[in-house]
Amino acid sequence: MTLQTSQQEKMAKNKEDRKALITPKTAPYIFVAPAVLLFLAFMVYPIISSFILSFQTRTGGAYTFSGLDNYIRLFNDPLFYKAMGNTFIILLVQVPIMLFLAVVLAVFLNSALLSMRGFYRVAFFTPAVTSLVAASIIFVLLLNTDYGLINYLLTSMGMERIGWLTDATWAKISLIIVTTWRWTGYNMVIILAGLQGIPHSLYEAASIDGASNIRKFFTITLPQLKPVLLFTFILSTIGTFQLFDEPYNLTNGGPNNATLTITYYLYNQGFEYFDFGYASAIAYIIVLFIAILSWLQFKVARDDD
Repeated sequence: MTLQTSQQEKMAKNKEDRKALITPKTAPYIFVAPAVLLFLAFMVYPIISSFILSFQTRTGGAYTFSGLDNYIRLFNDPLFYKAMGNTFIILLVQVPIMLFLAVVLAVFLNSALLSMRGFYRVAFFTPAVTSLVAASIIFVLLLNTDYGLINYLLTSMGMERIGWLTDATWAKISLIIVTTWRWTGYNMVIILAGLQGIPHSLYEAASIDGASNIRKFFTITLPQLKPVLLFTFILSTIGTFQLFDEPYNLTNGGPNNATLTITYYLYNQGFEYFDFGYASAIAYIIVLFIAILSWLQFKVARDDD
């Protein structure tokens, strides 16, 4: 009895201690603490650590402070400019085409006259959640120069074979096609949500004034979609600077580095050559470019307003 009583007293004391610890003032901090600790451990610490690492170089198996050497090396690296140029080409060509198609699909799928809208929405969104490795195998089979289905159809019509993945220009085009296929549906869903948020009263008022559907699109739909389009454009810009899976699986950055993107170059430096200091410097230059482009996009949108 004495032992049992002692255990009960200890349990009661522990409960009282926990109650004393968790008060209305401390409870929110206690509940938020695990998320904050995980955020500090897996987000803040890597960011700070990689920033410090960008000022270090490895000599004799140990990292030593080298100042701005990695950044100076980066701006004298022709392959860096090649990768950045490829990335900007994709940004300037692929992103406008993708967003144009996303707007067209969103308007089409928002029509009340279309049946089975749910099926089409899922069908167009599916590439965004499809395994890119599996999709890349399919595209490699389709675009192969010798036995690909696309070249087979072209030669059957009397046309010449195209080096979709072996010619520098066509490899870029192939990468743009695959990237557009993958992310158009994703942006379409975001734009579709924006379309459904536009008040119908605006269209009704325009109809009373005798406006055509085309005039409604340019005077109501596009202006109302401006914040959503800005959001998708910024997301697409960030995604372009992070483009890695598509060139890695399709072309391995070739031919002759024609599809080498800046993130793929970062990967090569960090995980192929284990030059993590230089890779960290590339990462922060990417962050700087994304920040500048995002700021410019916000500034242009604000000036238009």
